Amino acid sequence: MPGYRRAADLPQLIPLFPLDGALLLPGGELPLQIFEPRYLNMVDDVMAGDRVVGMIQTKGGDKSRPVLADVGCLGRITSYAETADGRYLITLTGVCRFEPGEELNLRTPYRQVRARYDRFEDDLADDEREEAPQAVRDRFAKALKAYLNHRELDIDWETATTAPLEPLVNSLAMGLPFDRAEKQALLEAPALTDRFQALTTLLEIDCLDDGDDESPSMQ
Repeated sequence: MPGYRRAADLPQLIPLFPLDGALLLPGGELPLQIFEPRYLNMVDDVMAGDRVVGMIQTKGGDKSRPVLADVGCLGRITSYAETADGRYLITLTGVCRFEPGEELNLRTPYRQVRARYDRFEDDLADDEREEAPQAVRDRFAKALKAYLNHRELDIDWETATTAPLEPLVNSLAMGLPFDRAEKQALLEAPALTDRFQALTTLLEIDCLDDGDDESPSMQ
């Protein structure tokens, strides 16, 4: 993303789009359909400014103002279109994870917080990402194939087994039907290789038969 080299370069006050079950990862792309009035208002505001939105899940509390998850992901609007009936079709590209800090009591209909990025500054690094050893990729491929068969899903298998690690992990973690807690665990994994291991383990757990005696370890 242009100009985002360090955590200090990122917007400190950000609008939030709380959406359970949705996962945005740094470098990933998340298409969204916006139709609720307060979030249409939010998109109007951010398109006139930094074009950034904080995607975050919730963890209970009052339905009108739920408790925010501990970590979200800042996204920049990289695609925008308006439909004839007034909906917005946008794509968010993940920039950097954040921790929601102080929530500001502003008059906007959407929530805004001061974001803390320090823990996740490595998300902004341009250096070449680490690749997994072949044995680890083989374990992943086996788990993914079993998961897809179990769920009766279909993907481009050649791409899934040969793609570079980061886009592979991003696309599967964001696109597969994991539950809210599982998606949050993938988001909070410290580094790419940790997320890859967590993803592999989630695939393996999903395919366990009732008669299996042991579950894969998340360590």
